[in-house]
Amino acid sequence: MAELIKTDRLTKQFGDILAVNGISLSVQKGEVLGFLGPNGAGKSTTMKMITGFLKPDAGLVKVAGIDMLADPVEAKKRIGYLPEGAPAYADMTPRTFLGFIGEVRGYDSGERVRRIGRAAERTGLDGVMDQQIETLSKGYKLRVGLAQAILHDPAILILDEPTDGLDPNQKHHVRSLISEMAPEKAIIVSTHILEEVEAVCSRAVVIDRGRVVADGTAEELQRRLPYHNAISIRLPSGRLEDLKSALAGVAAVDRVDVVAQANGVAHVRAIPKDHGVIATDVAGAIRDRSIAVDEMFVERGKLDDVFRQITTSDAKAGRGPMNGGAVA
Repeated sequence: MAELIKTDRLTKQFGDILAVNGISLSVQKGEVLGFLGPNGAGKSTTMKMITGFLKPDAGLVKVAGIDMLADPVEAKKRIGYLPEGAPAYADMTPRTFLGFIGEVRGYDSGERVRRIGRAAERTGLDGVMDQQIETLSKGYKLRVGLAQAILHDPAILILDEPTDGLDPNQKHHVRSLISEMAPEKAIIVSTHILEEVEAVCSRAVVIDRGRVVADGTAEELQRRLPYHNAISIRLPSGRLEDLKSALAGVAAVDRVDVVAQANGVAHVRAIPKDHGVIATDVAGAIRDRSIAVDEMFVERGKLDDVFRQITTSDAKAGRGPMNGGAVA
C-alpha cells in the first residue's frame, strides 16, 4: 500500500515546554489511525504540524510523498483537516461557508454547487444549510467542519475529535462515513473516546508527554494487560477448591487468582500462559469435574485500562517540563 502520511522525529517546543518530542508516524492508504493520549500529550500540536498549520522546530512531514516544508501548497491540496472545535465563520450559513471554501480551492460555480451538495448529503447538513452557523448546535457545527474537510475529496484526512458533542446516532453516522471513506484514504482520528478506536480504527498510536508510547491494533494494545485472554468464573464458594484443583491440571493455565468472595459466591480469574487461548481447556476441565458455575467468560481487557496503564507510568516517573510538558 502507498504511504500517504509520514513524519520523522517531529519536534515542537513552546518556551521551556517540549510539546512534541521526536514523533515518527507512517500511515498507509486504507488505514484509519487512532491518535490517542491524555490531555496535554501533544496530539493537536502534532496534527497541526502534519497539516502545515504549525512549523516544526525539527523533523520531517511528507503527505502523498510531498514535503510539507518544501512545497506546502501542493501538500495541503491533498489534506482535509477538521481542527479541534470545528472553527467556522459564525455569521455565514453552511451553504455560504462551504461555497467560500470551494472558491478558495479554485472550483467554478457549477463544481462548487455539486461538491457542496455531496458534502452536505454525506454529513447530514441538508436541513440546516441556510441557517446561520452561530445558531447551530455544537453537533451541527462539527458537521459543517467535517463537510469542509471532505469537500475536495482529499487523499488524506486529519480529524481532531470528529465526534465530540454528537449524540449516539450522530456518532454512528460519522463513524460510518469514516469507514466508508477509509479504503481510498489515509485517515488520522484524534480522539479521547476509546470505543471509537475499536469502532473505526485499524491501528492506534498512543502518545504521552510528546512521545509515542504505544503503536498497534486494538488487539495488540489489549495484550499489554496481564489478564488479557483470562477466563473469569463465578461459582459457589463451596466449589472453589474443586475448581482450583481442576485447573491445576490444565497445562496452559499459569495460575488461578481469587478476585472476590461474598455471599457464598466466588469470583476467580484463570490466567493463561503467554496470553494464550484457554477457554476450551478450562471449560473441559470444569465439565469433567461436574463443577456448576454461575458465569464464565473470556476477558479481552478494556482499552481504557490499557490507556491508563501506558500513560500513567510516565507520570509516576515525575519528568520535568523540558522532558515533556502539558500542551494540547
